[in-house]
Amino acid sequence: MPAMHYRLRWPDLTESECYSPSLIIREYFHPETTYPLAEFMRRIREATAIASGRVQVKYGFPCSRALAQLSEIEQTAERFAGQTEARIVMLSFHGD
Repeated sequence: MPAMHYRLRWPDLTESECYSPSLIIREYFHPETTYPLAEFMRRIREATAIASGRVQVKYGFPCSRALAQLSEIEQTAERFAGQTEARIVMLSFHGD
């Protein structure tokens, strides 16, 4: 199963290197594109659920690494939840 990494920029200009066990992220996001926080979170939850589901179909269990990555993203996003103008930038994708 082709895995990939992607890089995010948060509203405070910090960046995160993230993991997906599937290329599905490319169907939900575009490089160098900015997303409102709520939209970003909706998309990343859906894409991660699909990616983890693909692992479950292939190996019989969900992808714990993808679920841990989502948890980390959710924790970081909480820092910006009260900021109505918070935006996340999907910087880039690269293979595993």
